[in-house]
Amino acid sequence: MRRFPLLIALSLLLPQAHAAEAVPSLEPVYEAVIDIAPGETLGKGPLGERFRVPITGGEFHGAGLKGKVLASGADRQLLRADGVKQLDALYEMQTDDGAVLTVRNQVLVHGTGSGRYAFSTINIQAPDGPYAWLNKAVYVGSLTSLKPAKEAVLVKVYRVR
Repeated sequence: MRRFPLLIALSLLLPQAHAAEAVPSLEPVYEAVIDIAPGETLGKGPLGERFRVPITGGEFHGAGLKGKVLASGADRQLLRADGVKQLDALYEMQTDDGAVLTVRNQVLVHGTGSGRYAFSTINIQAPDGPYAWLNKAVYVGSLTSLKPAKEAVLVKVYRVR
């Protein structure tokens, strides 16, 4: 029986490395200033205190993207017992040439000041046509409150490459 050198035998036991493993990077897509109304308390549930924040408008811009946030969405929020807020916003944005994009932005928020964590996963649905490229990627974002200067939030959206 022929013996393999130890290194060859070990290499057969270890998972094979991928020759071209993708390392994610982020590419800016757009920034949106989203106007909001005062939040409404929906009561306590088994997972924590529930809120609804109406989305009343706004605007967005990015490379090849520009338009307005439509006043029809809302942000459902859950304040958990551990102090973490889970936000689940669903709204539409209309480009300057009339295409309507549907956005679902799920955010996790905790901490204050320089220790504040407010990052999200974002799903964008676009119609066929010039914005169909938005349907073919994973997006992440950041959320910054613009209060007290303005009843709004700033959402920065990045495509994962």
